[in-house]
Amino acid sequence: MLIDTHCHIHDVETYKFALTRQQAGKKLRRVLEEDPDYGHYPLEISDFTGEKIISRAEKAGIQKMITVGTSDTDSRLACEFAERHDNVFWSYGIHPDEATSVAESGWNCPSLESFAYLVAIGEVGLDYYGKTSAEDGDFQGEQMKLFEQMLQLARDNNLPLIFHVREAFDDFFAILANFPEVRGVVHSFSDTKENMMRALERGFYIGVNGMATFADDFPLPPLERMLLETDAPFLTPVPFRGTINEPAHIRDICAYISKIKGESEREIAKITTQNAEQLFRI
Repeated sequence: MLIDTHCHIHDVETYKFALTRQQAGKKLRRVLEEDPDYGHYPLEISDFTGEKIISRAEKAGIQKMITVGTSDTDSRLACEFAERHDNVFWSYGIHPDEATSVAESGWNCPSLESFAYLVAIGEVGLDYYGKTSAEDGDFQGEQMKLFEQMLQLARDNNLPLIFHVREAFDDFFAILANFPEVRGVVHSFSDTKENMMRALERGFYIGVNGMATFADDFPLPPLERMLLETDAPFLTPVPFRGTINEPAHIRDICAYISKIKGESEREIAKITTQNAEQLFRI
C-alpha cells in the first residue's frame, strides 16, 4: 500500500490551471499516445474528475490520499471532497501567499472539532520566493503572523502540520522555537542539506515528490523520516514531465526512490506508509 500525503485533487480550478501550463508537454504527450503502455494516459480536463483520479490511484496501489487546503474556502472544499470519498483525508490550512489577504480582511478561527477526516493543519508556513519589501510591503511580517496563528491552531487541536517553506528557513525555525511540541512534515522540500538536517533534528518528516526525479543534487532524507507526496496536479515526476500530476504517480516516485536508495519498492512503500500512518493517524 502507498499513501499520497499531499495533493490538491479536490480543486477542479487548480487542475484547469495545470492544464493551461501543459504546453511544454506536447511532445511528451505524443510519445505517451504512441506507447501502447500509456495509450490511454489521461490528457484532458474531463479525465480528472475526483472519481477518475481516485480510481487510477487505487489501480496503482495508492489506497489513501490527503487533499490539502490552501485557504479557508479551499480547505472547506477539501473537507467536502473527503466526506464523499472513504479513502481521502484532508487538511485545513492557509498558505503563506494568502497572508496579505488575511491581514486585510481578517480571519475567524474555525472550530475544527466537528469536521470528519481532518488529519492536519496545512499547508502553512513561510514563502519569501520572488518577493521584495518594496513591491510587496510587509509580506514577511504578515506571513509570520499568519504562521503563528496556524501553529496555535494545530496546538489547540493536537494536529500535525504540513509545512510550506521556501527561502525562509531561518525565520521558520525562529518561530518554531516558541512551539517546541509541534510535529509535522516539511512538504516538497527543495532546500539545502543543512536545512534538511535542522528539520530532521526537530523530528519533522520530509515530503518527497516528483521534484526528486528531475532536480539537480536533490537531498533525500533517511527512509524513517520520509513521506511520499505528489503535490498533484503539479511537479509531475519523470518520465511524465509536462503532463498533469495525480496520486497514481506515487508509484513512480516510489520506484525512483527505490533505485536511488538501493531498497526494494516494497520496502520503500512499507516504511513511508508506516510514517504517514504514524504522523497523520490514518
